[in-house]
Amino acid sequence: MSDDAEFDDIADILADEYARSILRATSVKPLAAEEITEKYDMSKPTIYRRLERLCELDLVETRQRVDLDGHHAKEYYATLSSVTIDLENGHFALTVERTETDAADRLTKLFEEL
Repeated sequence: MSDDAEFDDIADILADEYARSILRATSVKPLAAEEITEKYDMSKPTIYRRLERLCELDLVETRQRVDLDGHHAKEYYATLSSVTIDLENGHFALTVERTETDAADRLTKLFEEL
């Protein structure tokens, strides 16, 4: 990723303490927005704005969780593995490594998009 706008977007979201908290929490286990709200005492609008942005940048993905009582909840999980920034000849180059999702996750995502 070497586009300046993409670089700025990733740098901006990683500079945000709320987004970093969400990434940390969802890298351990998938969480619903309400669970993140409770864990970090953030407002729901703050959580949802950050989650939307993290999803747009492919740093977080979603999947449906079905509880035994039949309730459904969208849960979020971090896909960010690492970020590398290089500076060469006056230009920044950003490399974002994402975790591989397994076949079941890819099939679930495909099914949800239908």
